[in-house]
Amino acid sequence: MSRKPFLPLLGRRSLLPALLVLLAAAIFLADTVTNLEIAVAVFYVAVVLISVRYLDRSRVVMVASACMALTVLSFFMTRAGSMPAGLINCAISLVAIGVTAYLALRAAAAEASAREAQAQLAHITRVTVLGELTASIAHELNQPLAAIAINGNAALRWLAGKPANLDEAGKAAERIVRDAERASDLIKRLRALTRRAATKAVWLDVNQMISDTLTLVQNEVGANRVSLRTELAANLPQVQVDPVQIQQVVLNLILNALEAVSGEEERDVAILTSGLGKPGEVVIAVRDSGRGLNGVQMDRIFDAFYTTKPDGLGMGLAISRSIVESHGGRIWASPEAPRGTTFSFSLPAGKAASREPDR
Repeated sequence: MSRKPFLPLLGRRSLLPALLVLLAAAIFLADTVTNLEIAVAVFYVAVVLISVRYLDRSRVVMVASACMALTVLSFFMTRAGSMPAGLINCAISLVAIGVTAYLALRAAAAEASAREAQAQLAHITRVTVLGELTASIAHELNQPLAAIAINGNAALRWLAGKPANLDEAGKAAERIVRDAERASDLIKRLRALTRRAATKAVWLDVNQMISDTLTLVQNEVGANRVSLRTELAANLPQVQVDPVQIQQVVLNLILNALEAVSGEEERDVAILTSGLGKPGEVVIAVRDSGRGLNGVQMDRIFDAFYTTKPDGLGMGLAISRSIVESHGGRIWASPEAPRGTTFSFSLPAGKAASREPDR
């Protein structure tokens, strides 16, 4: 998600150069008309910090260089004050501008590297999860392919009849097209989950996204004899999110719930949506009837590398929290009585669900 500007004007990039020029001009004027003993040029640091936040590296270097040049020019144009004191102040200002630009650029580069590492880790986690779901995915893809073959053979038989039954052959052809679209949609969803691409926020129908995600786990649910149900609230507002990342969170919570109920007598998992969180929020919850959170350190459950699974890495929930919080939401876990756990997360609501999502 993009940063929110700390000034409304800075949210409009077209005004940023003009704002920087005006601010630098004001500092230059003040530095020139005041005595040399007053180090007004130090305030160029503010210009550099603003440019670091909103401009690329090369432009930041240009801004810092311009500020240093204005500092030197102002020193030679100022007539009032002590020359030795002014020389010292000029040197201090130049060092402050240069050091600020260097450190700010280093910090920005480190932050960008951290975001890139987080995105790469999330991508690896998605691919790992899909690897674990290979059997389920193959089953889901095999169903429409098998149906296409059956309907294709049926169409050939209807056409080979004497006389040919064009009506039934046409219906078989329609079913072939429908099943081909099912297979195509599944492949598109898998490609979206595995693709390493930049974040793109779109308006998302939460209930539809959950329905799409469930197609990836149907075989897993059946193989483990889990009772999976959904309670999806009607007329939910849409949310503006990266659909691949949010689907990753939902998929991770569902897989955790399926694992939690494995080996239990009651194997119930429920996926719920509601608009009953804080005002302006949509809440998605996954509830299971598993072993619960006994022995779990609740304050660490979303920390990286903390896990209660013998073969777990402890990254799924940590990445899920990072994704949710980057979208302006929150995630939490709560125990259920007499047993079980509910993992919930919220997302800021957008426009009404009747709005067509952006393409």
